[in-house]
Amino acid sequence: EFIDSYVFNQVENIRFNSTVGKFVGYTEVGLKNAETWNKGSVLAQELGELERYCKHNADIHYSNVL
Repeated sequence: EFIDSYVFNQVENIRFNSTVGKFVGYTEVGLKNAETWNKGSVLAQELGELERYCKHNADIHYSNVL
């Protein structure tokens, strides 16, 4: 599971969660940003990071455990 949180003044405003597959806002500003980011190229970048980093490394770690 890949989670990318954006925090300001110790308050989590927005989070990308790979299980959900999109950005989720937790504050008024976070909700507006999540809506915008889910429609634009920011979501594509996060999904690219998921493919590039997480899934590649998950396969490596899983094979080491076995």
